[in-house]
Amino acid sequence: MDLDPRKLAVLLAVHRAGGVLAGAATLHLTPSAVSQQISRLEDAVGTAVLDRQPHGAVLTPAGRALAEAAERIETELTEARKALSVLQGDVAGTVVVGAPQTFIGTLLVPLVHRLRERFPGLELAVRQTEGDRGQQELRSGTLDLLVLEQESPLGRRSVQGTRDVPLLDEPWLVVLPDSLPTPTTTAELENMTWLAVDPDAAAHNANSQVRKGLSAAHTAAHSYSDYNVALSMVAGGLGIAVVPYLAVLGSQPEGVTAVSLPGLGTRRLIARHRTTRSEPRKEVLTVLDALLSAANSLEMHRPE
Repeated sequence: MDLDPRKLAVLLAVHRAGGVLAGAATLHLTPSAVSQQISRLEDAVGTAVLDRQPHGAVLTPAGRALAEAAERIETELTEARKALSVLQGDVAGTVVVGAPQTFIGTLLVPLVHRLRERFPGLELAVRQTEGDRGQQELRSGTLDLLVLEQESPLGRRSVQGTRDVPLLDEPWLVVLPDSLPTPTTTAELENMTWLAVDPDAAAHNANSQVRKGLSAAHTAAHSYSDYNVALSMVAGGLGIAVVPYLAVLGSQPEGVTAVSLPGLGTRRLIARHRTTRSEPRKEVLTVLDALLSAANSLEMHRPE
């Protein structure tokens, strides 16, 4: 039995993607080429490895055994690349980044894959964390980098033994039910109902600033600290709110209009890391540089 590890990798890709077409797209091959690889694998083992169905393909018992072997090979190769990176003096190690939800989906998730390709020995671990808990984890060494809002109480507080690096300035937006007229100035928000904001959220300051000259505006009984919660409340017609650009990038719910208005200002995100004789490590600086590059390349088209 002649088992080619490359054909096993093709089988694994088809299994993970759920079908030949999707697997071919993942591998950047034609569906015909993938089908040929699977057929040759089946010829080699003498039995079917895929059960092709109208809505995809599932592994046969033989296919499952081979896919498990492919996963073990993949793991061994990954570990080998990491070991070689260390021996060659390349960037290697694990860097744990804590960040708010809005930053994770837009910038950190794509960065995990890019860094894996560029630095095989470097592992980026992402955790959703905010506020004092994140600061405690940074101090204890559980986190290596903490992304936070500069206007939050923690962001405004200088912490000994750490350094803050500006990452991104993004516009604050007003979000309102699309049943309401779209404003062009903050003055047009005068008689609208505003959602209350948790005082510990950076949006609290932005909310207060924009409402200073709106004497007729009133506050709803509902409040938020999480921007996804704010969007859900707005979509439900409970009031209007201020959220950062990243909160609606690619995930603006139906029934919600996001508007950029003069005078709303910007939210600044910063990255905080430890500063000691041994910190920040080379791999931490590598991830920080990659974060800065990703943030700088982010195109933010303000809603009109």
